Amino acid sequence: MAKVVVTGGSGMLGKWVVRHFVEQGYDVINADVKHPEEPLCPTLLIDLNNLGETYGVLAGADAVVHLAAIPAAHIKPSEVTFNNNVMSTYNILEAAAGLGIKKAVIASSESSYGIVFAVNRFGPQYVPVDEEHPQLPQDSYGLSKVVNEQTADMFHRRTGMQVVSMRIGNVIAPDAYKGFPRFIHNPEMRDRILWSYVDTRDVAEACRLAIETDGLGSVALNLAADDTSMAVPSRDLMAARFPEVNDFRQPLAGYESLLSNEKAKRLLGWQPKHVWRDYVKEE
Repeated sequence: MAKVVVTGGSGMLGKWVVRHFVEQGYDVINADVKHPEEPLCPTLLIDLNNLGETYGVLAGADAVVHLAAIPAAHIKPSEVTFNNNVMSTYNILEAAAGLGIKKAVIASSESSYGIVFAVNRFGPQYVPVDEEHPQLPQDSYGLSKVVNEQTADMFHRRTGMQVVSMRIGNVIAPDAYKGFPRFIHNPEMRDRILWSYVDTRDVAEACRLAIETDGLGSVALNLAADDTSMAVPSRDLMAARFPEVNDFRQPLAGYESLLSNEKAKRLLGWQPKHVWRDYVKEE
């Protein structure tokens, strides 16, 4: 039974990742600053900015899924967000490399493309946005994710460790679908995230597949549902909010996601299963 450490396993996404790995028969350790509401595995309280503690929590692990972070811009002062997110990720990968751990998953973000928290608002250069789209953040949170992906590349070059950086879209827990009716007809809402979403359970499965798949090197993958979170067709959303964008790289005949997930499907064999329309009655 493989041992996996999940950092941030007490958080909104982390608890679903922990649950999935436990249900799949893994030996799981949750590493967080707080205990979870529902204990599903042992939890170690840890400061990931302390390299010694990070070595301690990863000792004996076969893989690590690193989700712990300040989860968005403007929650903390910008320098605190940058320092915490960059150093905790560096320490995770440094300790994993030192311990001979061969596989890691780290949480990157769609925010790295720069649209979400942009001070000077701008839209995508083309849609659907894939992993080749320029990363142009204007905030310390998005910048921290870009740096973390570069850190992952460095550790892969140095040690051969496989590191999958998940550029995760707007994460939706199962109980959050009840809030969808308030925005699904309004293109002005959620335009900064290109109306994307992804279910916590689908993210959890992607994390497991990234651990179980070999030969990925250091790679960044978008994680998003196949559709947008809106009851407005995708081309109409773009016309309403980003009319300057005229580079459409898919037909977009319906409600297709504007954050491409094709690379994750191809490399991991991943398929998002949870669709908001299965949980919400449109009004």
